[in-house]
Amino acid sequence: MTYEFLRLAWWLILGVLLIGFAVMDGFDFGIAALVRVLGRDDDERRALIETVEPVWEGNQVWFVLAGGATFAAFPLLYAVAFSGFYVAMMLLLAAFILRPVSFGYRNKYTNPQWRNAWDWALTVSGSVPPLIFGVAFGNLFLGVPFRFDRDMRIEYTGGFIDLLHPFALLCGVASLALIVAHGAAWAAVKSDVSLAQRCGKAARVAMIAFVAAYAVAGLWLAFGLPGQALAGASGVDSASNPLLKQVILQPSWFAGFAAAHPAFWVVPLIAFAAAAAALALTARQKYRAAFAASAATIAATILSAGLALFPFLLPSSLDPGSGLTLWDASSSKATLGLMLLAVVLILPVVLAYTGWVYRVLRGRVSLEHIRSSHGMY
Repeated sequence: MTYEFLRLAWWLILGVLLIGFAVMDGFDFGIAALVRVLGRDDDERRALIETVEPVWEGNQVWFVLAGGATFAAFPLLYAVAFSGFYVAMMLLLAAFILRPVSFGYRNKYTNPQWRNAWDWALTVSGSVPPLIFGVAFGNLFLGVPFRFDRDMRIEYTGGFIDLLHPFALLCGVASLALIVAHGAAWAAVKSDVSLAQRCGKAARVAMIAFVAAYAVAGLWLAFGLPGQALAGASGVDSASNPLLKQVILQPSWFAGFAAAHPAFWVVPLIAFAAAAAALALTARQKYRAAFAASAATIAATILSAGLALFPFLLPSSLDPGSGLTLWDASSSKATLGLMLLAVVLILPVVLAYTGWVYRVLRGRVSLEHIRSSHGMY
C-alpha cells in the first residue's frame, strides 16, 4: 500500500467515523434538545428519555473513535484544532459531562422542580454539541487564523468570538436543525404511539429548517466566500510537512475539487433528496424509513462538506500555505498501515455488537410501562 493510498484511506475512515457519530449519537442529542418540547408532562418526558437511555453511552464510542483516529492518523490536525477551538472544546466537554449527569440524576427524586431543572440541563446538553460542531465546520470554510513558523511551532491569533462569523453560525443552525430532526424521527419510531405523530411533526419542521439553512450555506459558499487550492504537485507520497506546499486562492471552494470532479454535485443532491424523503415519509407516518432518510441526509451533508474542502483538513486564513491537508498532516506510513489493520479487525466487531444491541432493545417505550414504574426507574 502506498503512502498516498493510506492517507486517502484514513481521510475516508475519519469521514465514516464522523458520520457514524452524527448518525448514532445524533438522535441522542436531538431527543435531549427536544425533551421539553415533545414531552407535555413528566411521564411523556420520561418515555422520551428512556428511548435513548440504554444506548446513548454506547453511541459515544463513535466520538471516541473519531477523536482517537484524528490524534493517531492526523496529529497536526489534532494539535492545531485544540489550539484554535480551545474554548469551544471546553464548552463541548461541559455539555458532554452534563448530559450523563442529567440522565443519572433526573429521576432520583419525584420533585417537579428537581426534574424540571434536569430537563433544562438535558435541553442545553443536547443543543450545544451539534451547534458547536456546525460552527466548527463553518469555520473550516472560512479558514482558521493560524500559521507555522519555520520551526513548526503553531501561532494562533484568533479568539472564541472570532469563530462566531455569520456563515459559521448559519452552519451551526443547519447542524442543530438536522440533529433535532434526526432525534424527532427516532422518537417517532421508539416512543409511545400517542407521541409518534407529534414527534413526526417536529421532525418535519426541523428538516425544513435544515434544508433552508443548507441551501443558503451552499449559495454563500458559491458566491460569497473565497476558496483555496493546491498549486502544482501535491506531494502525496512525501513526508508530512505543511510548509512544503503552495496554496492559491480561488473565487469559491466549489472552484476546486467540485469543478474538477462534476460528480461531486451528486452528493448535495442526495442530501436534498434524502431530506425530501424524510419529510414525505414522516407525513405518511412511515417513521422507520423516515429515520433512515434522516441518517442518509446526515451522511450526505458531512460528505459534501468534506469533498468541497478536499484535500484540506484545516485551511488557514492567516497563512494559506500553513493550512493542513491530508497529504501533509498525517502520521507516518507505518503508523497509518498498522492502524488500518486494526480498523479492519475491530470495526466489524463494533458494528456487529451495535446491531445486536439495537435488535435486543427493539420495540417502543410505552407510557403504560412508564406509569407502572411509579415515578422511579
